[in-house]
Amino acid sequence: MKTSPMKFSPTKGGSGSPGSSTKVLPIASLNPYQSKWTIRARVTNKSTVRTWSNSRGDGRLFSFDVLDESGEIKITAFNKEVDKFFSLVEQGKVYYISKATLKVANKQFTTLKNNYEMTLHAHSSVMPCDDSQGIPTVSCAFVPIAELENRDTDTIVDVIGVCKSADDVSRITTKTSREVSKRTLQLIDTTGKMVTLTLWGEEAEKFDGAVDPVVAVKGARLSDFGGRSLSALFSSTVMVNPDLPEAFSLRAWYDQGGYALDSQSLTETRAAGSRAKTNWKTLSEVKNEDLGHGEKANYFSCLATILYTRKDNCLYQACPTEDCKKKVIDQQNGMYRCEKCDREFPNFKYILLLIANLADFGDNQWVTCFQETAEALLGHSAETLGQLRDTDEAAFDEVFQKVNFTTHIFRNRVKLETYNDESRVKVTVMEVQPVDHREYSRRLLSNIRKLAS
Repeated sequence: MKTSPMKFSPTKGGSGSPGSSTKVLPIASLNPYQSKWTIRARVTNKSTVRTWSNSRGDGRLFSFDVLDESGEIKITAFNKEVDKFFSLVEQGKVYYISKATLKVANKQFTTLKNNYEMTLHAHSSVMPCDDSQGIPTVSCAFVPIAELENRDTDTIVDVIGVCKSADDVSRITTKTSREVSKRTLQLIDTTGKMVTLTLWGEEAEKFDGAVDPVVAVKGARLSDFGGRSLSALFSSTVMVNPDLPEAFSLRAWYDQGGYALDSQSLTETRAAGSRAKTNWKTLSEVKNEDLGHGEKANYFSCLATILYTRKDNCLYQACPTEDCKKKVIDQQNGMYRCEKCDREFPNFKYILLLIANLADFGDNQWVTCFQETAEALLGHSAETLGQLRDTDEAAFDEVFQKVNFTTHIFRNRVKLETYNDESRVKVTVMEVQPVDHREYSRRLLSNIRKLAS
């Protein structure tokens, strides 16, 4: 963001000052051709100490971002300078910084709007400054969530929103075989649109979304994963309930009714219970609106209770080949034949095909659950159920009894299919999710307000 040139006067001598003869320059005016300069700036973001290793050796580094009235810049310290400066630099405090090396910024590792960055060396000076007057705490150019649809992929943006939900933290393994923590948030703002934000590492582990906090991110990367989504980078600054005017107004909007908004997400997620672009329907609406009767299948989500599950013939022995689900023929000699693969195998795999009857307050519907969704619903793998059926019939029956009269959120595919000249609507469960009662209540409140208006 361009700013008008600022007038800076020489600093006064005394406590916290680098000297009366030192001229303090605005960050925006720095360039590699200057020899003597000092900046007075606030630390807005500080990384952890990280290690690196390549063909030239290994070492340690940490970086921090600083800001003054004119702009911001990234500063990096390596090896011995890590020991010298890491404990001195504190986020939020103001420092005089001088005698650092200025070079062209590597945009791969910084999201700041500056063509240059600094590197500290043995003669660099970082001195605490007692006078923070006139130094801003943060500089953000927040992009409304609805506008993210019009931004290019891989753009670096600042965004602020209320966290309506947060997944539990999980651990994933990167391509370099390194484990890293991950947590996904759903952010909403006054535009009524939502977007998924992914936090990584320490930020993911320490985040607490229990009270729907306001979350601001400076320097998040916009991607086209699932439509539009955001990811915090190591160089990003993540702020929870920040002391910013935008945060206060967003908090007021959310508490005064924004929480009940029937919002749409820019990120399409697999979770049927999430606040993604979900086609919520009651079972009676599915029938009254003739869903599935067109050329293409329709998809809908519903909250429903399982009334009955057919345990008879829900399992069959199939070809063990990964991509084949053909029923095998028991050769009665310890071998099983697959006609599709034209091979015999000494083993088989169980395939689960569950027929269930779902009901809500207005109607009921027979549905089909294939392997993964049936396993999620019953809480057991097809292999385990096959063993129970053969060895413990009472335990096998109990699995199906326990699932009856339980309530879930179902994401379904509905299509009119014709078989032997007979047409019927077939509903297939694509995904099963537990009920998020808080979000479900918000959606009901939103529907009530629509009916009352």
